[in-house]
Amino acid sequence: MINRRRFIALAPAFWVGTSFAQKVPMPGKMDLCPVCGMVVSKYPNWIAVVTWKDGHAHFFDGAKDMFKFLFDLPKYAPGHRSQEIAAIHVTDFYNLERIDGRRALYVIGSDVYGPMGHEFVPLATAEDAADFLKEHKGKKILRFDQVTAKLPFRLDDGKFD
Repeated sequence: MINRRRFIALAPAFWVGTSFAQKVPMPGKMDLCPVCGMVVSKYPNWIAVVTWKDGHAHFFDGAKDMFKFLFDLPKYAPGHRSQEIAAIHVTDFYNLERIDGRRALYVIGSDVYGPMGHEFVPLATAEDAADFLKEHKGKKILRFDQVTAKLPFRLDDGKFD
């Protein structure tokens, strides 16, 4: 039988420990995107984060620059390897919360622009992605693993195929 008093006393510590482990880091006031050099905190609705197993993080002003970074780590993060990535987070367009970037869906070709122009618009659910695609004249919905190394640069050129 569970000792209720002990469970109640330990429960807050468990929750605090759990929430601490899952907390997504936030950029500082002057953190720069390693791809474009923009101050990330100026664009809170678009922030993407790559967190490393050693605890440090790189912040981006949008998913597009995050993808450029991930596809060319030797250029943007010398000495880092993809196996050292602990988590990837993007900002959901509708609720503005950080969501798992590997599970997010991304709409491209819409009439919504990010800080660097055409952008991968992150959404948490298939329903939200379908609604956004329709409401904002998007061209495609992509999963994380469907994004290719060339696609972020094609978005810069306004090409969505």
